Amino acid sequence: MAGSVNKVILIGNLGRDPELKSFESGGSVISFPLATTETYRNRESGERITLPTDWHSIVIRKPGLVKIAESYLRKGDRVYLEGKVRYRTYEKDGQTRYITEIQVEELTLLSSREPGNRPESGVSSGGGHQADTPDADDLPF
Repeated sequence: MAGSVNKVILIGNLGRDPELKSFESGGSVISFPLATTETYRNRESGERITLPTDWHSIVIRKPGLVKIAESYLRKGDRVYLEGKVRYRTYEKDGQTRYITEIQVEELTLLSSREPGNRPESGVSSGGGHQADTPDADDLPF
C-alpha cells in the first residue's frame, strides 16, 4: 500500500466563469472558485441545517480538461471533480503570500443546459476525451 494519499473529491457550483491564461510556451491553465455547502437534517427537530459555504480555488492544467472547461463551464454550473491539494507561496511587496489550490485530474459536468446550448453526453469526462454516444437507431436492442 502507498505511504500517503493526496486526493480531493468535490461537488459544488462555480462562483464565476472560468479564467483562461495562456503562456508563451504554448501551455494554458484555467481557474475558477468553487463553492461547496454542506447540509444535514437535525435528528431531533427534523430541521434542515446549512453550514457556511466553503470556497475552493480550482486549477486545471491538463490540456483536454482545459478545453472542456473553457467550452462548457459557466458561473453557477454544478460540477464533480477529483484532484489534489497543492500549496504555493510567492512574494508580493516584501510579504510572503500563501495559496491553497485544488489541481483537477477528473471533471464531470452535473448541470444541464437549455436545449441548443447543451453539451453532448460524455464531453465532460475526466479523461478529456469526447465519449461516443450512439444514436437510438444504432443500439442493438
